[in-house]
Amino acid sequence: MDITVYSDKIGDYLNCSDAIDYSDQAVSELADTLFNKATDETDFVRIVFEYVRDNISHSADINADELTCSASEVLKAGHGICFAKSHLLAAILRCKGVPAGFCYQKLILDDDVASILIYHGLNGVYIKSLGRWIRLDPRGNKPGVNAQFSLETEQLAFPIRPEKGERDGLTVYPEPAPLIVSKFDKYSSREKLWDDLPDELGYITED
Repeated sequence: MDITVYSDKIGDYLNCSDAIDYSDQAVSELADTLFNKATDETDFVRIVFEYVRDNISHSADINADELTCSASEVLKAGHGICFAKSHLLAAILRCKGVPAGFCYQKLILDDDVASILIYHGLNGVYIKSLGRWIRLDPRGNKPGVNAQFSLETEQLAFPIRPEKGERDGLTVYPEPAPLIVSKFDKYSSREKLWDDLPDELGYITED
């Protein structure tokens, strides 16, 4: 598995932006708290991943209709869908100088109810001690979903099933996908977004 980067400028993976707003006081204070618990940078990545995975609910799992997008919105609400949770994870890591970006998989929404391909968001994180990127999926575990922190054998939320048309995205992008963010701007609730889930990213090139 060869993870690649969309930009060869590592600084692009440290930017503060509207969605990755680690300048927000609550986000930066949380970053400080989690950083102080870590023994080193890699341990900090693990702690942040597990915090977002376990302490921030996936909106669909708790039937929350509020649509959160930016890191600060996700933290304040305590929930977000996969894309939004990846925004919070990246923001916390970037706040402490850890390069983090965004990866996307194309998955079947629901085998039984909605057999359509839509995008799923997760993170790419640069591990300085290894000199390479890894992928982490903070979506949130539940029966049938068991994503874990691993430096060697990747354990994401969902296995890819090529026979069903699913595709794995091995590119780490420095900013959230433009067409996905535009969906958050367009809709005021998760219910409305659920009827128009993103099936395109909007980057110049896509994997």
